[in-house]
Amino acid sequence: MPNERVRKLQGKIAEAGGQAMLVGSDVNRRYLSGFTGSHGVLLISEDRAALITDFRYQEQAPKQAAGYEIVVHGRDINATIADLLKEWGIGKILFEDSRVTFAEHAAWTRAFVPAQLLPAGGMIEDLRVVKDASELAIMQEAADLADRTFEHILGFIKPGLSELEVAVEMETFMRKNGASGPSFDTIVASGERSALPHGKASERIVGRDEFVKFDFGALYKGYCSDLTRTIVIGKPSDKHKEIYAIVKEAQQYALDHLKPGMTGREGDALTRDIITRYGYGDHFGHGTGHGLGMEIHEAPRLSLTGDFVLQPGMVVTVEPGIYLPGFGGVRIEDDVVITETGIQILTRSPKELIVLD
Repeated sequence: MPNERVRKLQGKIAEAGGQAMLVGSDVNRRYLSGFTGSHGVLLISEDRAALITDFRYQEQAPKQAAGYEIVVHGRDINATIADLLKEWGIGKILFEDSRVTFAEHAAWTRAFVPAQLLPAGGMIEDLRVVKDASELAIMQEAADLADRTFEHILGFIKPGLSELEVAVEMETFMRKNGASGPSFDTIVASGERSALPHGKASERIVGRDEFVKFDFGALYKGYCSDLTRTIVIGKPSDKHKEIYAIVKEAQQYALDHLKPGMTGREGDALTRDIITRYGYGDHFGHGTGHGLGMEIHEAPRLSLTGDFVLQPGMVVTVEPGIYLPGFGGVRIEDDVVITETGIQILTRSPKELIVLD
């Protein structure tokens, strides 16, 4: 029998005017089936669900994709899909329009005649927004691993190392402790480079009396964590202390007041209003946070344009920052679950300004 996620999708297919849906993106395919192979397409109708894959996965697929009919295709996967469409009597097929290339769409249009392809929009992504208990348990483990990585790197980093050396150590630690990899390119940005919101690790040598910003996460059992902390090695200046304290105050205020029923715009205002009041609004140029799950950036977004209403079970980041070109920048980020009354914080790394000798 199909799992609950598939049943929810099946209920939406007819509402959208389709008879079946094709799912080929890695993340949505895994979400709906559990299949982790690199090649395969799901065909899901109102009462059937098939995974079409190739010879490499004929043993793996039935073990992972419980409840699915497993179809091993020959040279041409589209020909196999076309045969299934005829067998199932499918004339209208929904597809992931934001994840399919023009070339793929053109090939499908030719192969599936006379069936009609219909854009599904974010139908599956909308299902993924609210996490179930099993997902939240994995995301807590991913967050725990990020916290342990931060603790580890505090004992490793020192002046004279390059940002890249530090990033490699972080990613190696995560892999050794169960991650399949980082959830995105690790950011280690020191000195004036810490003013770059997405300053990926470079060959710059970490110095003294400057900020070092870490933004990283673990990809664990298919789910992402996302943690940012900013420290000083050496002696912090008054300016270091000032902007750090402002960001910390703004982030804590958001953690204390974020709750279900708010829009993403209202959530963003919790941090932005404080930073603006201190005169640094022009130096906070990104949203307060974003949804998190199987992908590092998902709905909902805590931003100036965020109109999504927060619901229990959603996971978002809270990550205000101040960035001063030529000096440096601060960001503090935690992963949180929206609950019935407020939030549950997944990441637990300390947020007092850490100063290393």
